[in-house]
Amino acid sequence: MFKLDERLFKDTVVLGDFTLCRVLLMNDSRYPWLILVPRRAGISELFELEMAEQQQLWQETSYVGQVLKDVFQADKINIATLGNVVKQLHMHIVVRMQDDAAWPAPVWGNGAAQGYTDEALAAMRARLQAAFNGYWQTIEASV
Repeated sequence: MFKLDERLFKDTVVLGDFTLCRVLLMNDSRYPWLILVPRRAGISELFELEMAEQQQLWQETSYVGQVLKDVFQADKINIATLGNVVKQLHMHIVVRMQDDAAWPAPVWGNGAAQGYTDEALAAMRARLQAAFNGYWQTIEASV
């Protein structure tokens, strides 16, 4: 049974579900940053997914990257799976701008996260929901 890693749950806001992945917003207002987590138990590596699921993950990742690039007029979209701290397979999709806090370095380990205020979170959620136009199914944040 799928269960979101506790650290991902603590560091993110659950937005909804795509066909394969849970859609998370990293709670760091310095960067628009989504994380996709395949809803499969016990998976830590991309190659552990079935081939069709690997293709679905890549389709969902590409779609998110394209939408985020358009919506935020990004200079670059960073896409990565690391898993050195959180073993559960997850895909980071980070909007990068030449004037962001970490440019041109990676965002990981670069300064302290600045969580969203309630107002900023509501605005970001609305902006993303409009941008993805119902592509994800909204779920309860307590999931």
